[in-house]
Amino acid sequence: MSASSAPAPSPGTGPRVVIIGAGIVGCALADELTERGWTDVTVLDQGPLFATGGSSSHAPGLVFQTNASKTMTEFAAYTVRKYARLDLDGRWCFRAVGGLEVATTPERWADLKRKHGWAESWGVRASLVSEEECRRLWPLLAPGAVLGGLHTPDDGIAKALRAAEAQARSAAARGAVLRAHHTVTGIDVRGGRVRGVRTDRGDIPADVVVCAAGFWGPRIGAMAGVNVPLLPLAHQYATTGPLPELRGRSTDEQEASLPLLRHQDRDLYFREHGDRLGIGSYAHRPMPVALDDVAAPDAAPVMPSMLEFTPDDFAPSWDDSVALLPGLAGAEVAEGFNGVFSFTPDGMPLLGESREVRGFWLAEAVWVTHSAGVARAVAEWLVDGRPGTDVHECDVHRFDPALLSPAYVEERARQNFVEVYDVVHPLQPIERPRPLRTSPFHGRQQSLGAYFLESAGWERPHWFEANSRLPGAEVPERDPWSARYWSPIAAAEARATREGVALYDMTPLTRLEVTGPGALDLLQRLTTNRLGKKPGSVTYTLLLDDAGGVRSDLTVARLGETRFQVGANGPLDLDHLLRHAPDDGSVAIRDITAGTTCIGVWGPRARHLVQPLSRDDFSHSGFGYFKARRAHIGDVPVTALRVSYVGELGWELYTTADLGLRLWDTLWEAGRPLGVIAAGRSAFNSLRLEKGYRASGTDMTTEHDPYEAGLGFAVRLDKGDFTGRAALLERAGREPARRLACLTLDDRGHMVMGKEPVLVDGAPAGYVTSAAYGYTIDRPIAYAWLPAHAAVPGTAVSIAYFGEKVPATVAAEPLVDPEMARIRR
Repeated sequence: MSASSAPAPSPGTGPRVVIIGAGIVGCALADELTERGWTDVTVLDQGPLFATGGSSSHAPGLVFQTNASKTMTEFAAYTVRKYARLDLDGRWCFRAVGGLEVATTPERWADLKRKHGWAESWGVRASLVSEEECRRLWPLLAPGAVLGGLHTPDDGIAKALRAAEAQARSAAARGAVLRAHHTVTGIDVRGGRVRGVRTDRGDIPADVVVCAAGFWGPRIGAMAGVNVPLLPLAHQYATTGPLPELRGRSTDEQEASLPLLRHQDRDLYFREHGDRLGIGSYAHRPMPVALDDVAAPDAAPVMPSMLEFTPDDFAPSWDDSVALLPGLAGAEVAEGFNGVFSFTPDGMPLLGESREVRGFWLAEAVWVTHSAGVARAVAEWLVDGRPGTDVHECDVHRFDPALLSPAYVEERARQNFVEVYDVVHPLQPIERPRPLRTSPFHGRQQSLGAYFLESAGWERPHWFEANSRLPGAEVPERDPWSARYWSPIAAAEARATREGVALYDMTPLTRLEVTGPGALDLLQRLTTNRLGKKPGSVTYTLLLDDAGGVRSDLTVARLGETRFQVGANGPLDLDHLLRHAPDDGSVAIRDITAGTTCIGVWGPRARHLVQPLSRDDFSHSGFGYFKARRAHIGDVPVTALRVSYVGELGWELYTTADLGLRLWDTLWEAGRPLGVIAAGRSAFNSLRLEKGYRASGTDMTTEHDPYEAGLGFAVRLDKGDFTGRAALLERAGREPARRLACLTLDDRGHMVMGKEPVLVDGAPAGYVTSAAYGYTIDRPIAYAWLPAHAAVPGTAVSIAYFGEKVPATVAAEPLVDPEMARIRR
């Protein structure tokens, strides 16, 4: 919800908010909202308070903070801090028993070293421990069963129902109302905005409705006409009978003294329940649950979210548990259930306000682990207009419409269940459903031996086997992890781009068309650079939030007085523009990506390729850098933009999808005498880092301002008002406390991949965002956030990569062609 669309708060109470779902997320959100002064809050649930029958009611409450996502780690860390302070009538809500992840294979042991790096990057206390230390922490472990472990002393057990009730009491003390046994039967939507919630016990007016209904979310969303892309799945949890080894270790009130134990090589986790052991398994087949088959709270044998245990599915997990913990050999499963919870296509939560139904918000697919952190972010978003933590990975609008079919959501959610504890490479593509989205020249790429990875449903070539015989740099041999999904062919493709000419498939880049008499005013108001230039101009600019954080970067081509083509970073940019467009019809915004295609023609011989194919002037004087024009390439009408993300002369050539293959063939045939090649994303990423070009969402987010990110050149504070300008003016003249810095690794044989901690004077001080081998400079490159005092060229740092310290040096950027001579030939 933008500040302009938020309902006017009632004096002293805020707008009328109805939260659907009194599980831990709904109660946490009520607490966070009322703490911020929004006290006209009603929490509804179809079940009793507080064991409502949802996922919170049966959750074993494990809270592990460390995650590959900085955002999810911060959510979990706040959950730990908050629940550690809570109690319910003197009874604890969180116990920091610690966490222990053990490795039984070399691959997992290496992964724990990588995970330890994430902990250092995101500020979580953690240490790698030996097999002996693992057995000291968990005496039940079989001797010699593990290679080592990762110990996180601040992780622990959250008592979900206690934490929910404790937060609900705080919210109620500030004025919130909680109503049990209220089944929602409809959402009142009028004029594109929620007006209230209908229940079997009467209607409740509302300015804001937040769906925190867990796996019932799709049903509630449908009542408002809002798609909630999640799949309910069952997950097995079993409890043993009494174990002599656990007798007397902890009191009934303590419940546990041993760290939470995860045996991810077998998709298992363990926690104490006094003298019994709880065992959770992700090793079984995915078990989707149809909402129509879930009983109502008053009709369920135990509760709606607890389905009948299926022993045959658990049998292999029991054998694996006994192998790890021999003391279980004489025990048996005393009780068990198949618990229902939510999975999304990418495994992340669904947060934010619907664009089609204003005032209808989602706080869905959230586990106990992240509950308080998510609640704080959503409360900040509602009250302040933005969350303090970057949430682009969780925004409900992050999915392209092609990824929202029920079949796709189910396929991907199933796979995410399977992969919960898998060692997943950062470049690892999904396997199904593929191919889903392809460019018009996909067949040509296949014939050239393209190696495809997947992103947002698109098949994206990363290199081409046809280029294997090209001359390339002598690239050092890589370690097995960084060599996965990589080929030295990328070096040859990078060299060919620097020395000749290459074709890059840029079709997957999001393209928006913004037209109408109000188009310029809208774009000027939302972005940082001056866009009021003559038609034919191209401008690099930024989308900021109100606090001056970088939402995205855009390339805006003015193709006419009232027509703009915007190169964006995905559906979130479209959502942002649509939300802020005026209601008077003066601006039309359309995603034209699916109906168009784009080829990047780059390299010092790009003009030799393009000019003979066109009667239009492609000379430097006739078609300058950062200019756009309509032209023809052979028979094909194109919109040509003279821009380059690889730092070489060239153009992005856009045409309609039906003419894309003809454009490719025209360029390919004409380019054969020039040695034209097709090049992939692996070379592309190397070339862009050599030029210091940032990737939005990776190198910078809303947590960073343009000056910290090295993008101050795209900000014109004197152009008039724009979103984020006031925040930037407020900090004008202050030196940033941190900066995005370019690093080169001292040893050519080392590589990093991203998210590793950067150590300054031996202590973690920042983290890597992007990395690649720089084939032109013959040196590995990493970009990283560092304290400003360390982000000075010449500063020696190190990067922790799988537990080893890799020496690196801060370098002046860009590393290639700082005079910009190559791109302006």
